[in-house]
Amino acid sequence: MQIIEIHDLGTPQLAPFARLTEAQLRNRLEPEMGIFIAESPKVIARALEAGCEPLAFLMEENKLGGPAGALAAGCGDIPVYTGPRALLAELTGYTLTRGVLCAMRRPALQSPQVLCAGARRVAVLENIVDSTNVGAIFRSAAALQIDAVLLTPSCCDPLCRRAVRVSMGTVFQVPWTRLGERAEDWPEPGLALLHEMGFSTVALALREDAVPIDDPALCAEPRLAILLGTEGDGLSGATIAACDRTARIPMSHGVDSLNVAAASAVAFWQLRAR
Repeated sequence: MQIIEIHDLGTPQLAPFARLTEAQLRNRLEPEMGIFIAESPKVIARALEAGCEPLAFLMEENKLGGPAGALAAGCGDIPVYTGPRALLAELTGYTLTRGVLCAMRRPALQSPQVLCAGARRVAVLENIVDSTNVGAIFRSAAALQIDAVLLTPSCCDPLCRRAVRVSMGTVFQVPWTRLGERAEDWPEPGLALLHEMGFSTVALALREDAVPIDDPALCAEPRLAILLGTEGDGLSGATIAACDRTARIPMSHGVDSLNVAAASAVAFWQLRAR
């Protein structure tokens, strides 16, 4: 390992860990230059297993001899910036989860057609903006047999630090991409593409005319895209109208809805491919 002790928090090489915003890290104008931050040994290991390229580590000095240090040692001669916990917390503004961060190159996104070849169940996230919800949805998708996740242009970045951490690294296990980059790419063009790829579409929405989530016809679909909407408002009216079916999760005790991440887990389990 190329171990570098931190003496100056203003060192330019530390900027990815401290002074760049998520948008600057993502660098959409030049995505091939973009990076993301993975946090904790488990998450970093999953990213490495998925083929992500590590650029630098930030590690508490007492972690060099543990699992985090072993991960860095296996990454060749890349910088491992280190110092005491208090100093690194001052640098980043938070206490590092398990004492380690890794800056990694953002992988190139595949087209939906390539990503979904052979997929039987995909999740479509419409304008979900909370990184915690996005991370939790990915974790459910990985656990409950969802083959791919597709995001609308305004959806939160799955590789933002909090989404990656909440997902426990499953954002590197479930293939994902975007249904376009511009606002006008959704909903009509994106839904048309899903239908062209052979998916039946079901919108999860709180409507009286919706069928129950355990409707046998839904479960029997050979290829199904499950659409989940933004926090609060849910799916847009235009999206619901353009879907093949609308489904809802039956509720009791007067509860009108579930958080979108909780609803995703119920829907993924019920609608999984048999």
